[in-house]
Amino acid sequence: MAHGAEKRRAARKAYIYERLSIPAVAVKIGVPAATLRRWKREAREKGDDWDAARAAIMLSGEGLEAVVSSVVEEFTIQFHAALDQLKNEDIAPDERVKLMASLSDAFNKMVSAAGRVAPKISQLSVALDVLRRLGEYIREHHPDQAETFLAALEPFGEQLAEVYG
Repeated sequence: MAHGAEKRRAARKAYIYERLSIPAVAVKIGVPAATLRRWKREAREKGDDWDAARAAIMLSGEGLEAVVSSVVEEFTIQFHAALDQLKNEDIAPDERVKLMASLSDAFNKMVSAAGRVAPKISQLSVALDVLRRLGEYIREHHPDQAETFLAALEPFGEQLAEVYG
């Protein structure tokens, strides 16, 4: 069954802006997941990388730091739940120690990974914030230059993402 351009746009929008998974997009717009994967691949081959666009939107929106924070928070909740379960299970002491050590190791790795990711993201966030503020300043104080500034802003933003992203 052929699907029109409107369905493709809806799929792209749901994947990029709503951050739905391919199976979730399939259910939402009524297109098989295999078709969506093909559309995504074809778009990438034509220069429209849905994953890159999705990452850029995430960075410019709530930011990757918020995502990292959310993941660490969720992991911490799961970590505490697992510890509580260990307290209530009838497990031999040596096995309990092994499981607790494994949980602690996983927690330390999660915190370490989050710390490695956040500094780069913080730099990019500052750079993008400076660009946004400069754009506001130009619109307010030099409106005649706003169009020229905006024309240069997008490609420069891509360069910033390459440097800091």
